[in-house]
Amino acid sequence: MLTIGDNAPDFEAETTEGKIRFHDWIGDSWAVLFSHPRDFTPVCTTELGYMARIKPEFDKRNVKIIGLSVDPVDNHEQWSKDIEETQGTAPNYPMIADTDFQVAKAYGMLPADVQGDPTERTPAQNATLRNVFVVGPDKKIKLVLIYPMTTGRNFDEILRVIDSLRLGAEHQVATPAQWQPGENVIISGAVSNEQAKEKYPEGWEEPRPYIRIVPDPTPA
Repeated sequence: MLTIGDNAPDFEAETTEGKIRFHDWIGDSWAVLFSHPRDFTPVCTTELGYMARIKPEFDKRNVKIIGLSVDPVDNHEQWSKDIEETQGTAPNYPMIADTDFQVAKAYGMLPADVQGDPTERTPAQNATLRNVFVVGPDKKIKLVLIYPMTTGRNFDEILRVIDSLRLGAEHQVATPAQWQPGENVIISGAVSNEQAKEKYPEGWEEPRPYIRIVPDPTPA
């Protein structure tokens, strides 16, 4: 299983927007790779439509979105029509056709011995293909989420996590429970008090020596 800090496996794959090499496709952006057990599944239909509707929010953050299912491209294209009709918005990002299971295997979502015709597999056989990977511009994994088939994913939460990750990378801060952009943050434990005084000359709130609270450093 891949975890936070691991290198995101690179791969070549066919998608609804042509062939890609994953790392080249990411470039200097962030990326969200989210997988689906099979096309034409009900919960995933709602997820793909919702992601299409909020894609501008990811665009604003320089985050690329890409979906994955083991179905072939022509199934993806037909499913896209269903998604547009039932959810109001068709996918406006690429969908990987992982018909040889190579991406799913590389990311630890399917066992190495899986083979055969992907369209003959049931969604239940691919139940582990309900993952979200957030990948940074350094091509390292920053977040892994795994959901059951019966629970739709909360993509607003993924946006919130990306906001936190970007803030932490730029300002060496962490975010507390239930944090929302604009709220107070915590100075990273990797930052000494001497370094913190340079960055925050007005000081910080310190309910405990290991909890140093400052306003969100993002410029207004």
